[in-house]
Amino acid sequence: MNTQIKFTSAEEAVKVIKSNDHVHLSSVASAPQCLIKAMCERGENREFEHVHIHHLHTEGPAPYSEPRFEGIFQLDSFFVGGNVRKNTQCGAADYIPVFLSETQKLYRSGVLPCNVAMIQVCPPDKHGYVSLGTSVDATLAAVECADTVIAVVNKYVPRAFGDAFIHVSDIDIFVEDDTPLMQGHITEPSEIECAIGRNCAELIEDGACLQMGIGAIPNAVLSQLGGHKNLGIHTEMFADGVLPLVESGVVNGANKAIDKGKMVSTFLMGSQKVYDFIDNNPGVAMMDVKYTNDPFIIAKNPKVTAINSALQIDITGQVCADSVGTVFYSGVGGQVDFMYGASRSEGGKAILAMPAATNKGISKIAPVLTSGAGVVTTRSHLHWIVTEYGAVNVYGKTLQERARLIISIAHPDHREELERAALERYGSHYHYIRKTMIL
Repeated sequence: MNTQIKFTSAEEAVKVIKSNDHVHLSSVASAPQCLIKAMCERGENREFEHVHIHHLHTEGPAPYSEPRFEGIFQLDSFFVGGNVRKNTQCGAADYIPVFLSETQKLYRSGVLPCNVAMIQVCPPDKHGYVSLGTSVDATLAAVECADTVIAVVNKYVPRAFGDAFIHVSDIDIFVEDDTPLMQGHITEPSEIECAIGRNCAELIEDGACLQMGIGAIPNAVLSQLGGHKNLGIHTEMFADGVLPLVESGVVNGANKAIDKGKMVSTFLMGSQKVYDFIDNNPGVAMMDVKYTNDPFIIAKNPKVTAINSALQIDITGQVCADSVGTVFYSGVGGQVDFMYGASRSEGGKAILAMPAATNKGISKIAPVLTSGAGVVTTRSHLHWIVTEYGAVNVYGKTLQERARLIISIAHPDHREELERAALERYGSHYHYIRKTMIL
C-alpha cells in the first residue's frame, strides 16, 4: 500500500482552528508541543477567540492556560497537572470533574464537542497504520469524534499495540516534527516513603494484578516486590519502576484472567527506557480508557491490588484527592475507578497510601476535611489505608471503629488531638470503642 502522506507546517496546520472551537490535546509525554506553540502564536495575534482546550495531564509548556489569554483560550482540563495548576487555582483556567473512565464518554456521548484533535503518532507502517504511542486514554475518542484531526508524525513516538493504532485515512492534516518526547525520571524515595512502600508491599500477594501511578510511593512499593511471583499489570499508567520486575520475571501476567501475559495501560510517563520498552512490544496493550478504567472490567482479574494516594482523609474515611481550596491537586483521575474495581475483584485490595503528615508537619488525617476539599473516594468505597505507621482495613467498620483505626496510623504528634475530636464527635461511647478494639 502507498502510505505517502503530505506534510504541512505547524503554523499552517493550526489555521483550521476558529473561534469557539473545542480542541483536544493528546496527553502526558505526547502533548504536541509544536502545534501548541503555533496555536498560541495565533492566539497572541488575536486571530480567534473563546477557543476551549481539553486534555488530561500534559507535560511541557501550557501557555494557553495563562491569564494573558483570557477571552482567547479557555482551558477546561480533565486532570490538572503541575504545568497548569497555578493558573487553574487562580481562576485563569478551569477543570471538569470526571472519572478517568468517563473522559472518553464526554466526546462519544456528545456532552463535549471536539472540533479539532491535535495528537502525536509514530510514522506509518506499510499498511498505513500509525500508533498513538503513549497516549490512548481519551485521545482515541477525540480522534473518532473530531471534525479535524491534526497529527504530528514523530519518529520518537513508540509503536504501541492494543487500541493505539489508527489509519492515516483517519487523519486530515500531517505535520512532521522529531522532537524527543518529554521524560519523567524516578526520584529517590524518602525514609517515610520507603516505610509506606514496605507496608503496602506486605499487603500484595503473589499473583496480584497491580494498579499504581507514578511517583515516589509507587516506586517505593515496586522496589519491595522483588521476591513476589506472577504479578500482573492492569493500570491507567506505569513508569520505570515496573521495568526491573518485568526483566526479573516477577511481572509476567500469568495469573491474569483477561489479557493474560500482557501489561495493560492507557497512557505512560517515564524515561526513554519506558518508551523503548513499549515500542513494538506485543506484551504491552495500550488501551482505550473505557477499557482500562472500567471497574467491571478491572474486577475480572483476580487479586487486583490498587494503590492510590490522597491529600487528606478524615476520621470517617472521606478521602480528598481533589481540592479547590488553598491547594489544587490533580482531580478525580482513576482513583475511584480502580478502588471500586479492586474491591469487586476476587481477593482484591483497594489501598489508599499517603504520609501521615505533610512536609510542614500538618496532619493529613483530620477530624473533618478542610473547607473546599473535594471528596473523591467516599467512606463507602474505602478499604485499606496505609501510612508509614502501619496499615488498617476500615471496610465493614462502624464510624467509631474506623475513627479508632485511622487515628492509630496517624502521626504520633497528632493522635491525641484526633482522639479528642473523635470523643467530641461520638460522645462517651467512643471511650468504650477505644478501650475494647484490638488493633
